[in-house]
Amino acid sequence: MTKAIGSGDGGVPEVKGERLQKILAAAGVASRRKAEEIILAGRVQVNGKVVMELGTKHDAARDHIRVDGKLLKGPEKQRYYMLNKPRGYVTTADDPQKRATVMDLMRRFSKYGAKAGPHGDRVRLYPVGRLDYLSEGLLLMTNDGELANKLSKAAAGVEKTYLVKVSGVPEAAGLEQIRRGIVIDRGRLDEVRAGRRDRIVTAPARVEMVRGGDNPWYEVTLTEGRNRQLRKMFEEIGHHVEKIRRIGYGALRLDIPPGEFRELTPGEVMALERAAEGKKVVPKKRTPEFAQLKAPVKKKQSFPRRGGAAPGGGARRGGR
Repeated sequence: MTKAIGSGDGGVPEVKGERLQKILAAAGVASRRKAEEIILAGRVQVNGKVVMELGTKHDAARDHIRVDGKLLKGPEKQRYYMLNKPRGYVTTADDPQKRATVMDLMRRFSKYGAKAGPHGDRVRLYPVGRLDYLSEGLLLMTNDGELANKLSKAAAGVEKTYLVKVSGVPEAAGLEQIRRGIVIDRGRLDEVRAGRRDRIVTAPARVEMVRGGDNPWYEVTLTEGRNRQLRKMFEEIGHHVEKIRRIGYGALRLDIPPGEFRELTPGEVMALERAAEGKKVVPKKRTPEFAQLKAPVKKKQSFPRRGGAAPGGGARRGGR
């Protein structure tokens, strides 16, 4: 029977190395947060002893570390991808309701896939942050648990840019509220309905109209990532959000079709690391999609009814 470290035996002497959860994340076992859950569940052994205490340090090169009995093979090569998530996909590795997940789009690179990655190695990827089921656009996928953890922290203040289609035309005063910071419910909708309301003020946001009309589009830039934040912000000023598409994350700009993905360049990864450290990054140029929405709407040419005059004054042929 294996002996549990950190569960009543006085622990182990402090050693030089890295925290166990960081080693697991670097090896591609899971994200840092999931790795902590795996440790607390007693699923990790170091040199034959179960470790259930967070924060213990070990040497991945010298110690024999096993998860569920399987020996770690060392750190995976770190990979970084941009995915254009379509509507109707859940941002998770597995969904209890059996809905399609972003892992289905990244199947060749997920730990559940049967194929190897583009470089011949099997890569376990995890999404950075979330886009809800009905939202679409730019989603980061990586096996770099440390960077994912930094980017997910709201304190990093990483800018996230969205195109938002709204039902009805908001008043200028309402948009100004969003720009300054607006009070919204922190919790989930079911909690609000149950009367458990926790109200918070959002951080200031940038809002710019991209296309007008009865259902206008806005470009909105946030430095937070609260649950359903964009929807809640516009609902507070009396308008339902019809579509949300994330087009920017830090210096990255969405440049691939829905359902597609590509590997990030070294320069893009470096820009993400700078953003995660709170340093200023310069975004790429506008996305083609933004320019498309910003362009004037072409008026459809109207034609007279059958039998009437054709454009230019001539008789229309084939009239009945």
